[in-house]
Amino acid sequence: MPPRRAPVVVAAPDSFKGSVTAAAAAAALARGARAAFGPDAEIVELPLADGGEGTLDALLAVWRREPMTVETTDALGRPRTARCVVSEDGRVGVIEAAEGNGLPHVSDVALRPLRADSRGVGAIARRLLDDGVEEILLCIGGSASTDGGTGLLTALGARFVDADDDAVEPGGAGLSAIRGVDLGGLHPRAATVRWRIAVDVDNPLCGPRGAAAVFGPQKGATDRDVETLDDGLSNLARVLGRATAADPNGLVERPGLGAAGGLPLPLVALFGAETLPGAQLIGDAVGLPAALARADVVLTGEGSLDSQSLGGKVVDAVRRLAPKSTAVVVIAGTVQLTAAQCREAGLTAAFSIARGPASLQALVDGAESLIEETAAQACAALGFPHSTHRTLGK
Repeated sequence: MPPRRAPVVVAAPDSFKGSVTAAAAAAALARGARAAFGPDAEIVELPLADGGEGTLDALLAVWRREPMTVETTDALGRPRTARCVVSEDGRVGVIEAAEGNGLPHVSDVALRPLRADSRGVGAIARRLLDDGVEEILLCIGGSASTDGGTGLLTALGARFVDADDDAVEPGGAGLSAIRGVDLGGLHPRAATVRWRIAVDVDNPLCGPRGAAAVFGPQKGATDRDVETLDDGLSNLARVLGRATAADPNGLVERPGLGAAGGLPLPLVALFGAETLPGAQLIGDAVGLPAALARADVVLTGEGSLDSQSLGGKVVDAVRRLAPKSTAVVVIAGTVQLTAAQCREAGLTAAFSIARGPASLQALVDGAESLIEETAAQACAALGFPHSTHRTLGK
């Protein structure tokens, strides 16, 4: 009888928000798999993210790079030091936009939804352009601004002007006054690099599901502010449409352009930026497709496995990229999908780290060891070699 081959295991989780980073979760899953499969198992750790909070840390862990620091500003124009990262070959620069316009950095003062802008994000992008990157991967989420990306473009040298050719005031308050965009001073490389934007929502720019209506209140916007911001974003889309011969209605209605207060809008309209699900972009950046192609078992996970997990999040990206013969096991803080739903989604199994009744704080405090132990038990139950047949839900 031929000897049993040790399995190839990929540990590719998201963070367990509020308790364990993606890198720490991947390490815990790997320890559990090694306990079950033995020291000969080949285990690849690939911490992932969906483009929001924690994305930069996940990439730093996989790329084994130190962050680069940039002097920039927060969403209210106050100086701060932000982080970004450049790939080892110098080609790809990664920005977590919240480093320049994130809500946490302005939480010490009253929210100012009409003033907050994205200029700090543009300052980081300018530094990367100066350093010669060929591609900018912009991860958005957790923003304090609803300025349609005008701050970002302003930091790159663009001018958004009113009817008198004067620069409009920063933030969402000035959007309705914009009558034109002057690109004469634009950074010379801004339009030549490849822009890819990690978007984890499908909200359009304007309307009942738009940037202002859905996310504005989270940033302190009143009903009147929401109306002002929505009208301003619609006006900006018209101005950019005239400047680029793009269809303004197409910009207003395009899914995803409402993310981060409309931040993708000018990058898409002026530079042809691509908007893609964040988990897919991050997976590509860390080599997830190639890793999964070799895997016998993939362990993924997040804080809560529910229906939203299957709509563009990390678990969704993993299940879609994994070969049909690969066992895909989810380890989560809570599992809200039934066994039938898991099967329909193409998941081999899903396990909660909760061993029984426990407080949230207890689960948070012991999360790493619970992830490790649950992974060990799940892998032991699989055995190896094994045969799995997955049917990916439509």
